[in-house]
Amino acid sequence: MPGAAVPHFESVVIDCPDPEALARFYGALLEWPAGPGGDADHFTAEPPDGGTALTFQRAENFVAPTWPDATVPQQAHLDLVVDDPDAAHERAIALGARHLGTQATFRVYADPVGHPFCLCSW
Repeated sequence: MPGAAVPHFESVVIDCPDPEALARFYGALLEWPAGPGGDADHFTAEPPDGGTALTFQRAENFVAPTWPDATVPQQAHLDLVVDDPDAAHERAIALGARHLGTQATFRVYADPVGHPFCLCSW
């Protein structure tokens, strides 16, 4: 069967201290439903029209990235495209994000546990 050995991109998994809380943050930010991902250590936010989900898994000894300081590297971040950067900024802050800096076409934030993400307006 052609393609049977080719993986299907299902989910991005993000370590955190509280998977339910972080799934609910990203669920609210993206307006995606969030819920249990199979056990208490995994919660998922899934796009309502299908596609790649965000899954959050408990990491007992989680250490938040310190971007832009490289003491604890970010290792990965999400780029989220928005049509209205100012409105998206206000919404992200209201949901619990922390603004870390602004570049020409994107603003960098930390989610409630410190993972960097960008709101981009390309």
